[in-house]
Amino acid sequence: MGCSCGSTKDKDGKTAGCNNNGACSTGGCNKMNVFDWLSNMDMPTEDRFNVVEVRFKNGRKEFFRNSEKLNLTTGDAIVVEVPNGHHIGHVSLQGELVRLQMQKKKVANDGEIKKVYRIAHQKDLEKFEEVKKREMPTLYRTREIIRDLKLEMKLSDIEYQADNMKATFFYSADDRVDFRELIKLLAGEFKIRVEMRQISLRQEAGRLGGIGVCGRELCCSTWLSDFKNVATSAARYQNLSLNPSKLSGQCGRLKCCLNYELETYMEALEDIPKVETPLLTEKGEAVLQKTDIFRKIMWFGFKEENTWYPLNIERVNHILRMNSEGKRPATLEIDIVEEKIMSGPLNSDLDQMDKRFKSKSRNKKKPGNKGGSPNPQNPQGPPTGQGNQGNRGGGNKGNRDNRQNRPNKDQGDIQGPRENRQNRSNQNDIQGPRENKPNRPNNQGQNDIQGPRENRPQRSNQGPRENKPNRDNRGGNQNPNPNKPKPGNQP
Repeated sequence: MGCSCGSTKDKDGKTAGCNNNGACSTGGCNKMNVFDWLSNMDMPTEDRFNVVEVRFKNGRKEFFRNSEKLNLTTGDAIVVEVPNGHHIGHVSLQGELVRLQMQKKKVANDGEIKKVYRIAHQKDLEKFEEVKKREMPTLYRTREIIRDLKLEMKLSDIEYQADNMKATFFYSADDRVDFRELIKLLAGEFKIRVEMRQISLRQEAGRLGGIGVCGRELCCSTWLSDFKNVATSAARYQNLSLNPSKLSGQCGRLKCCLNYELETYMEALEDIPKVETPLLTEKGEAVLQKTDIFRKIMWFGFKEENTWYPLNIERVNHILRMNSEGKRPATLEIDIVEEKIMSGPLNSDLDQMDKRFKSKSRNKKKPGNKGGSPNPQNPQGPPTGQGNQGNRGGGNKGNRDNRQNRPNKDQGDIQGPRENRQNRSNQNDIQGPRENKPNRPNNQGQNDIQGPRENRPQRSNQGPRENKPNRDNRGGNQNPNPNKPKPGNQP
């Protein structure tokens, strides 16, 4: 569908356009666009090449002669001559580039080229919009008729002429189709002249459009007009898996983009040796497993192993010459290409990402490391109050850097702050098993519980353990000590 945005004029008389950057909803401003790289060359109107290129629905283009010397601009809607009527299209190219396009497509500049009538008026455009509204209902109804007639054809698009006198039906089929009965039914039902035009599957995909697996709009619907033959050998040269679902496009044929880089691969393959038989070594036969064409590395592997050995093409040629002379190398392990050539540059971005996340995890603060002030004694060390978990108020109590060195973990006195602790000198301190510990001096009276459990004196007002009252007896038994409340009555 030709875009009607280019014919819209603003207050100054310039072409406004839709400014949708290729997403025009009226029919595709970017459908088969052509960049006029000679547009900055000013040339009088009478000296210009008098043939213009006109774009119709879905990128279909034809050449028309500007015999009236009209001052046309790219994107203008014009009324052109067609057999038995007139049609409306949009100017896609003019000037000297049209001459080159005609030479490329082998179109003769003779009297058979139709002429341009005039620039389309607003009434012409309004009438053309009403005619285009008939296309979709006609398409659906025609498909029903084809289904009833059981014809082996696929109807893809319909284009009405601006004068509402003719309609072109685009279809695709594998074999020849006898549609004489179909034309009679269509002409009698829609009251128009019918033209059936068969197109290929690639042309059908170009007319319908779509998004490819690369994420961009299809090449056949944007810029590709000449469809070359694509063979499966193009996939073999590029070391692609011969999977039909991956190599086929939306048209069901091999993708046209397989031919884009084929010449580059063919040039690179000139330096790669052809290994038709396995390499003979004293360890066994090494079979070719994989080839990196642009890095010129070939991987070989033995049948008894799962390890692949990467070799450069110089070493492969040398081994092939040795095999032709009846010699065999000892093994392929000494010929392995350095690992940094294989995976260093390829995984450098992943390594940087891993280092970034590792540094973030190390710099995470613990729950207690909040607050604190700089340490005046050690400016480069951590701030005070951040060494001990739970010490959030600051101070030097939790600072590990300000602690005195202890010769032994078990020799320091356990009393007093950590900063003022002195080295223990008593060897008979609490070290050793509990049974062998000496009795500490009784400085707290008779009720001191220090010393071995066997030598501890009995506490006052308490009998042997077997005579002690049952603490869990919270029921009806009387309390042996009347001055002491029952355990069960405690608040």
